Amino acid sequence: MTVAGKGEDRLTGSFAGLRVLDFSTTIAGPQCTRMLADTGAVVIKVETSEGETMRTRPPVRNQCSTVFGQLNIGKNSVVLDLKSPAGVEAARRLIASADVLVENFRPGVMKRLKLDYDSVRALNPKLIYCSISGYGQTGPSADLPAYAPVIHAASGYEMAHLAYQPGRSRPDYCGIFHADVLTGVYAFGAIGAALYQRHTTGKGQHIDVSMLEAMLGLTLNELQWSQFDVKPTQRPMFGPIETTDGYVMVAIASEKTFQGLMQVIGRPEWIRDPRFARYADRRENWAALMDGVEEWSRSVTTERCLAALNAEGVPSSPYRSVKEALADPQIAHRGALVDVEDGGGTFKVLNLPFRMSGARVSAAKRMATLGEHTRAYLKEIGLSDDEIATFAEKPAAAGRR
Repeated sequence: MTVAGKGEDRLTGSFAGLRVLDFSTTIAGPQCTRMLADTGAVVIKVETSEGETMRTRPPVRNQCSTVFGQLNIGKNSVVLDLKSPAGVEAARRLIASADVLVENFRPGVMKRLKLDYDSVRALNPKLIYCSISGYGQTGPSADLPAYAPVIHAASGYEMAHLAYQPGRSRPDYCGIFHADVLTGVYAFGAIGAALYQRHTTGKGQHIDVSMLEAMLGLTLNELQWSQFDVKPTQRPMFGPIETTDGYVMVAIASEKTFQGLMQVIGRPEWIRDPRFARYADRRENWAALMDGVEEWSRSVTTERCLAALNAEGVPSSPYRSVKEALADPQIAHRGALVDVEDGGGTFKVLNLPFRMSGARVSAAKRMATLGEHTRAYLKEIGLSDDEIATFAEKPAAAGRR
């Protein structure tokens, strides 16, 4: 039995009963609202009739993107034309009954639509309104367009990463969008904090989440090094060591792991060697230390290297592909992957990386079709069948960003 299966089906989500209106697109906002959906909230995703841009991201089967599904599973789908007065009015009515609103348009877009926080707070004083943007809602950079790769560069993250790659001067290409996912998680946490505060005060508030600041939070060491002089090591402290058939990552981050590694490589006398005995001296002579480690590792296979390191409690791992990582028995034990369905068939999505003993945390089983819930929610906010029919005939505006 997996961890996720231990009675979780009998539990409700922590945010059961919470209604979230999701105007967000691409990754950061949808990541946040997917987390809210997985923890029990009813999430109403608002799109144009064409659907948002991630619906075209490969792999696509029968016009259904599994990347879009990964980010939006478990949400209800409503199509609105926010450039029409009828669409804006419908949005305002939906906002009046929502607990949370999430949007990640460029600052100013929601204000032009008269759907910004100041314009809707009177409709719903308890509303938690979360805005995600590249640089924040105000300030000299607020109006700049931004996607995750731009923020990676702007935050210093890419140059910080490059500093750990000896002999290189050109920054890496970007294909993994840390800023989006990280900012979505920060937004999820901020919404939880605001909901807790609302429980005490009865009042909603506006949350302003900056992708730039989220990424700066990743460069913990560099943030301090930029303020004070710190002598760099001769060799980056965390990196691959070579074996006869590959590479292994080894992380020496405590005295215990250092001592264990010295036992593994057959150099117990280095524990008291003045070059390595103290952390400060070890940093100073890091290249010599790791040269000694690789002298040993180059004589053994990756398998033997890992077995020896694990036996002494030294944190280590082979370098794996994502496909290989997903095949790890630990992933199966945790129930980390779940089968879901969309119009293209079945695919797997990743559950959230935490489990709760008293609440259900799991992705839904089925992906809503575009606009599947439009009629139901428009009826709920008071539109007649004739009004809904007329509304549905209006062409949706192309490109809201």
